[in-house]
This record gives sequence, C-alpha cells and structure tokens, in this order.
Amino acid sequence: MTKKADLSINFCGVKFENPFCLSSSPVGNHAEMCSRAYDAGWGGIVYKTLGLEKSFKVVMPSPRLSVYNYGNKKFVGLQNAEQITDRPIKDNIRDIALLKKNYPNKILISSIMGYTDEDWSELAKMSEDAGADILELNFSCPQMAHKSAGHRVGQDFHAVAAFTEVVKKSSKLPVIAKMTPNITDMIPVAIAAKEGGADAISAINTIKAITDIDINNFTPLPNIHGHSAATGFSGPSVKPVAMRFVSDLYNSKDLNLPISAIGGIETWIDALHFLLLGATNLQVTTGILRYGYRIVEDMIEGLSDFMIERNIKSLNEIIGKATEKIVDPSEFTTRYQVISVIDEEKCIGCGQCYISCQDGANQAIKFDPKTRKASVDEERCVGCLLCKHVCPVWDCISYKEVDTKNAKHAAIF
Repeated sequence: MTKKADLSINFCGVKFENPFCLSSSPVGNHAEMCSRAYDAGWGGIVYKTLGLEKSFKVVMPSPRLSVYNYGNKKFVGLQNAEQITDRPIKDNIRDIALLKKNYPNKILISSIMGYTDEDWSELAKMSEDAGADILELNFSCPQMAHKSAGHRVGQDFHAVAAFTEVVKKSSKLPVIAKMTPNITDMIPVAIAAKEGGADAISAINTIKAITDIDINNFTPLPNIHGHSAATGFSGPSVKPVAMRFVSDLYNSKDLNLPISAIGGIETWIDALHFLLLGATNLQVTTGILRYGYRIVEDMIEGLSDFMIERNIKSLNEIIGKATEKIVDPSEFTTRYQVISVIDEEKCIGCGQCYISCQDGANQAIKFDPKTRKASVDEERCVGCLLCKHVCPVWDCISYKEVDTKNAKHAAIF
C-alpha cells in the first residue's frame, strides 16, 4: 500500500481531511455535482453562493465566458460574467441538507450573499439549519447586477463590518469573509470583517478584467448581444496577484486570522505555494472547469509525496514558512551581486539572450557568429538575469553570487 502523508487541517475549528475545497462557483452548483466532487477526494465544498430571489432574482447573461490565450498557450486565464446561483433557495437548501446527510464527515461551507440585514440573517439561519459546517460571506463577486452586493460591499469597510456582525448574531457557525481583489489594500477591509466577528478570511475572488476583443465588430468578449463588461478573471494568470494578497493578509499583525486561499491553483505545487505563504485552506474553480474534479487526486498525491520525502508530519509545519523571507524592498542587501553563467555545451545558439540583453538590459552578453555561442561579459553584467529568463533551454543559464566585500567568494546557482 502506498504511504500517504497526513494532509488533514483544522480550519475555523473544523477538521478537513485535506485542505482542498471547491470554491463557490458553477463547480458546486447542486447536490449531484458536489457528490461527485466528494467522491473524487475533495476535502470540502464551498457551495455556490446562495441568495434570496424575493430580494433579487438572478438572471444569467449568455454567453458568459471568454478564455484568455497567449500565443500558443491556451486557457492561461478565464473571464466570466457569472453571478450567484439562479436556482430557487428551497432547492439549494434541500441539496445542502442532502449532502450533509450522505457525507456527514465531509465539510460543506455555505456561501451566502444578502442585500439587507434581514437577507444576511435569514440565509445564515437557513444554512445552519440545513447542516452547513461553516458560512462564507461573499463580499466580492465583481459582476453582481445589484447595487448593494458583491465587490461594491467588499470595498465598503463599514458595510463589511456591519453585515458580518449581523451574520455572527444570527448563527453559531464559524464565518469566513471573502475579500475582493478589486481594491488597492485588502487589509483594512479584512480588519473590518474581523471587527464584525469574522473567524477567517478567504481571498481572492476574481479580478475585474477584459480578456479579448472581436476585431471584426470591435466588441469585447464575451459578446452578450452586442455588449460586454470588465468582469471576473481567474486561472493561472491571477496566481501571482493572489499570492501577494494572501501573503499580505498572513503578515498583517493586526489581522491574525486563518486564510483560505483562492487564485490559480491547479497543481500540488500551486497548493504548496499558497500554504507556504500562510494559507491553511485552499479553494479551486478554474482548474476544475478545465480539467475536472480529478485534479484533486494529483494534488493530494503530489503534496503527500513532498511531505514524506522531507519528513514533514503535518501541514502546520510549513504553513507561512515562505513569509519569513519576505521583507520590504528597503531591507534588501546589496552586498551580494550575481553574474550570469552560460553553459557553452547546452547553448543552442539561438541568440535570444543576446538580443534581450542588448535591447533590454546592460549589453553584457556577447554572441560569436562563427561558433554561434553566447558568453557573458562579467564586467558589464549586473545580475538582472533577463538572459536566464528568456533562454529556451531551462538549465543552460545559471548564475554565481559574488560577495562584493570579498570578491574571491562565489557560489554557483
């Protein structure tokens, strides 16, 4: 039998068998879908955001997806005009109750979005009565067609604190506040949620973006009967932004709440990155949209193997480890400088490093047209490593670190 690491986590006082969850989206839209996800191995589900049709009836636009391709790379991002669930609240509550009956040991998080205090309170109570384990408050949907919902609320500190407090008074369940990235600084809003009683923060929701334009009719995509809008963008392209926000949240001394990370997670390495930046729980949508629920198998196996190889007994040992190395740029040391090193045997003579260094760096790369090999002028090299990043041969260009106070000391990387 293959040995497995202990991937269980405790999040908001609730034990998950592993940190992997569906995020609130079309991938967790009803009981049949969520059942298949549980069977595939997901540790939890954030059910698609509930609303009350008596307050606002959701009607979905169509088409509502536009994929972002770059060169020959397909699906590096996805734009959507999706709103919260358009299913009747009675059907969703019935499905939540059914899921908890059939999967009592799996975790179900009910995502809710109200428009008034009464809405938030009612949705919280209904979710708790149906058996939900945790509540997630959607303060961040970037395209909800309602003036008092989604990211508009998430940009209002007072509204976030007030609605969070309403929910906490209406339910005994732990509460996660889901943040919008469509804001300059997420920390003040997260602190407002904490002041309202939030037990955790989830981040990020999708980033408002425009992904493509049909140049035949000059209409941005998705083309919804001749119109479009800047709507939610997700997938691998948003991961660097998501990692920045998660790191900010974890490093905030005033916040000090557990974090559920969302944004471009498709592989176990993506998952590991977010754990190292301080996330305890992980949520996925776009990776599932492209590859299906089965990606959790690879994420579980990869993360488990990583822990076993390094004798890591618990995820708690590595959560936040990378944040210890994050400092303000003003604290960077300038004592150590690097110089590029080109492996002549691996150089294929494409000249890309030469072109990029000549036109975009410090003119430190030489190129011999006879041998078709590149070399480094160490006197001119400033260690920006543009050459390494543009080289098509992954391990052709490395670098050495030089101690400027002791020029004889150098280490190859």
